[in-house]
Amino acid sequence: MAGAVEFILETQGLTKEFAGFVAVRGVNLQVRAGTIHAMIGPNGAGKTTVFNLLTKFLIPTAGRIHYQGREITKARPADVARLGLVRSFQISAVFPHLTVLENVRIALQRRLGNSFHFWRSEAVLDGLNERAHALLADVGIGDFWALRAADLPYGRKRALEIATTLALEPEVLLLDEPMAGLGHEDIGRISALIRRVAKGRTVLMVEHNMSVVAELSDTITVLQRGEILAEGPYGEVSRDARVIEAYVGTGHG
Repeated sequence: MAGAVEFILETQGLTKEFAGFVAVRGVNLQVRAGTIHAMIGPNGAGKTTVFNLLTKFLIPTAGRIHYQGREITKARPADVARLGLVRSFQISAVFPHLTVLENVRIALQRRLGNSFHFWRSEAVLDGLNERAHALLADVGIGDFWALRAADLPYGRKRALEIATTLALEPEVLLLDEPMAGLGHEDIGRISALIRRVAKGRTVLMVEHNMSVVAELSDTITVLQRGEILAEGPYGEVSRDARVIEAYVGTGHG
């Protein structure tokens, strides 16, 4: 079905209220299959709320969500993930005292449907090692496989988080501020990684780093006060007077 759907992820009138406060109002989002799509906006614009609605951690007050042409508005988070809509860092390196390899191997078990079978024989689990090593190599941390996840440098932890997400074979990868807290060298490394893993899949990300957004994104949706302010390629959006005004004094560049 994915090949027949131009927009792999869509919302119609997506709205979320919290005790009378409207955090997201009437958002019509269209994410084109096979692209990198960024959501940006000043603090409090509603970006995280939209992300939580898409991944079903929040239930919308109104509106609908479609994935591959199928309505998923009332689907559970686990069901949405199984369909191929996976949020990175939600299933990240949650086992800091296990090795890097073991973390990816557990994510691979989830995909196989025999999740967290710690009692299974080591020989059975070792069958996943080849794929786990390949994923670690893909994200540039193959040499760190024997380290405990807790001992990884911060930027390498982000790469591990992406590897564990890729183990679930997502069709749409949702990245929530992948550059947060990274140094300049790590930002370059993770940007290159995102571009690499985007081949053959769709990426939707929330990101504050405008140079990263400009470099990676095919389409940018700008949110302000819970509504879409502007949308389009970076060159177009960055010249929009409304966007420039929204960012004045917000501290984001």
